[in-house]
Amino acid sequence: MRTLLLRAVGFVLFATSLGSAASLASAQDVIPLYQGTPPGSAAENYPEKEYFSKIWNTGVVTNVTKPTLTIFKPAPEERNGTAIVVCPGGGFMALSITSEGSIVAKYLAAKGVTAFVLKYRLVHTGEDATQEFSTLIADRQKFGEIIGKVIPQSNADGLAAVTYVRQHASEWGISPDRVGIIGFSAGGEVAAGAGFQYTPEGRPAFVAPIYAAATRFKDTAVPADAPPMFVTATDDQLGLALDSILLYEKWSAAHKSVELHMFAKGGHGFGMRKQNLPTDHWIDRFAEWLDLQGFMKK
Repeated sequence: MRTLLLRAVGFVLFATSLGSAASLASAQDVIPLYQGTPPGSAAENYPEKEYFSKIWNTGVVTNVTKPTLTIFKPAPEERNGTAIVVCPGGGFMALSITSEGSIVAKYLAAKGVTAFVLKYRLVHTGEDATQEFSTLIADRQKFGEIIGKVIPQSNADGLAAVTYVRQHASEWGISPDRVGIIGFSAGGEVAAGAGFQYTPEGRPAFVAPIYAAATRFKDTAVPADAPPMFVTATDDQLGLALDSILLYEKWSAAHKSVELHMFAKGGHGFGMRKQNLPTDHWIDRFAEWLDLQGFMKK
């Protein structure tokens, strides 16, 4: 009887913890980035999809047609007035929403930064976008043709996200002049685009492209008032390490503040994965850099 009672209590506690976790997740604020159909898009009738990808070993989101911002708020006593837009990667075919989205946001929120995970527009994919990506990436020309149609829309979403957070900063107790952006891989291209193409009302306070694709910015001038940049990459099997060096050199040549971390090992898409490598701590270096730039001070 005692054993049965203990098992029953254990089950109740387990169920309660699951319920609490579910309540916390459902309590997360999700904000539409646009009212109605996003600019430059046609109205689409296929649904957004979220699932666990065995190929990428992380949660992913696909078929985004209506961009949103999911807010991760720090505790009121920890809030420091800085905010960040987080752009997960995924080749513009999916979003690595866990490893390069929510876990990043939770880490930064614990440091006092209000984080906004951006779901930006993606190309239309079928049953498993990560499988499609794995097949398609072998043909770089075809891959480029397919994603080329959505890249301008994805980048517009990054710019719109920074602008939106700045315009509504007072609602979350943040400073409009302390809103930055970070992105990974394709999301790193979105973040880099925000660093090159912003308007005065959407200027990011800082930009952090992480193993980003950036060759399309090769001939783009660095803005006269460009924000500080933090760049991270490694032995990238997709060949994107040189893109990070390109960004570093452009910012450095323009005499703008820039910091580069190039790891010897870690591969592409390490995000917040634990590999028992120095790349496990890239985000600690990022937090230190934010502190150096004054964005961690209240």
